Amino acid sequence: MARSNRELQEINAGSMADIAFLLLIFFLVTTTMDVDTGIARKLPPMPEDKQIEDDSQIHARNIYVVLVNSNNQLLVEGVPMDISQLKDGAKDFIDNNGLNPELSDNPEKAIISLQNDRLTEYGTYIAVQNELVAAYNQLRNREAQRLYGRDFTEMNDTYLDPKTSDAIKDDLKPKLERIQKMYPQKLSEAEPKNN
Repeated sequence: MARSNRELQEINAGSMADIAFLLLIFFLVTTTMDVDTGIARKLPPMPEDKQIEDDSQIHARNIYVVLVNSNNQLLVEGVPMDISQLKDGAKDFIDNNGLNPELSDNPEKAIISLQNDRLTEYGTYIAVQNELVAAYNQLRNREAQRLYGRDFTEMNDTYLDPKTSDAIKDDLKPKLERIQKMYPQKLSEAEPKNN
């Protein structure tokens, strides 16, 4: 057999870099990134020019103890409770104003202590959190309606909206602070228990 002295044709790779670059851009643009979601919690600011209340000054009646066990059962103040009753129970505790000697002295002193088991389901944990926050929101909405004719949550959403003008924010800020001072959200989460 005779060998061919013919040269092999080269493949033009000049446009390969362009194609690879376009594919890279395509995949970067079309790929979606998962964003972690969670519970939004804002820590309260440190009190200014006030003495910090130490644990010895907190009376037991001002602490509403909520326990969630590994079977997702709720125990509130030592009594079994359904999650659907938690919001009303928390509202009664927070808004007692010293009427019932077994409940809080007033909303400013009321603390809700939440403790769950390490085996508590995440869905139950979130449901309990939602009920407790809903109790505060309902009390705040009631006071905001009484004082300003608007819901607290609506005013807060308007205040947090980046499209809201500075003048409106300046008007809303003292109103929001007044309601938050009347019903400060004091949720204490204890270290989860092991079985």
